[in-house]
Amino acid sequence: MKNRTTTLRMELGERSYDINIGTGILACADKYINLSRKILIVTDSGVPIEYANTVAALCHDAKILVIDEGEENKRLSSFERVCAQMLDFGMQRKDAVIAVGGGVVGDITGFAASAYMRGIDFYNIPTTLLSQVDSSIGGKTAVDFMGVKNIIGAFYQPKAVLIDTEVLKTLEPRQFSAGLAEVVKMALTSDAELFELIENGLWKNDLITLITRALMIKKAVVEADEREGALRKILNFGHTFGHGIESLGGLYHGECVALGMLPMSSEEVKERLIPILCEMGLPVRFEGDIDKALDFMRHDKKGDGDFTHAVFVDKVGSFRLEKISFDALCRHIKENI
Repeated sequence: MKNRTTTLRMELGERSYDINIGTGILACADKYINLSRKILIVTDSGVPIEYANTVAALCHDAKILVIDEGEENKRLSSFERVCAQMLDFGMQRKDAVIAVGGGVVGDITGFAASAYMRGIDFYNIPTTLLSQVDSSIGGKTAVDFMGVKNIIGAFYQPKAVLIDTEVLKTLEPRQFSAGLAEVVKMALTSDAELFELIENGLWKNDLITLITRALMIKKAVVEADEREGALRKILNFGHTFGHGIESLGGLYHGECVALGMLPMSSEEVKERLIPILCEMGLPVRFEGDIDKALDFMRHDKKGDGDFTHAVFVDKVGSFRLEKISFDALCRHIKENI
């Protein structure tokens, strides 16, 4: 099991790339990434520094930039720090930047890579379960601005993604649970068999299969709808209200998604969903200011005037995408939270 690895291929024409999943592959990153050039490794203060050091030791010429951890640092000033470090390092288009961290690090680093010299190579090495199963692939990079999440950014695909399940051993249990919420989300909308496997404890005993199955869902969606024209909106299941909850502060992203899925699920689905969330240590009761959360939701970037596209799950493994007014959606959430 120690050397078990699997590779998925994101098929996007000239922007295609490999997603490598395994145990211990961080220590052999040079097998997957050309490190014989200037490499800027971006991590954050919450990530064990030995992960960045492990990659740096494999490089010909590398620098490590540590940014402050936390969603509150996913802002333009952090983006500017990364760009300034690339410029100070004298990086050219042939060089590369590598994100070693969670979703915040990946988003900031990928966005900076998309903008520096109009685009240099970007590689993603996610170190949280949440980023491994979700934000590490797909090419959505962004920073928050003026209180609105992910409102400034770009679609910019990585050149490769390396997912090492060994790094999850240092993840605190609450962060691990937050990542599981995204796996549940994808299974609910797209894979009834995966949801059943989760019910039977797959998340406890086979992380490589769990991560691979979740990524297969997102991969298929991104390949069909790279720039979120229609189908990719299903990945927002639980996120529309979830982002409103997240804006209140105090909860992790995955915890907010867990709460955000509940009012968008039928009673039949909730009967199976709630026990899983409880077993995973995720919240199932919203105890914040619902009116304030709904107000934040109205400012979410997915809004289209007075309407938004909301994802509902009436039956496990399927979804319903509905264009709905914010007023109607708010009423629905209040009645079903």
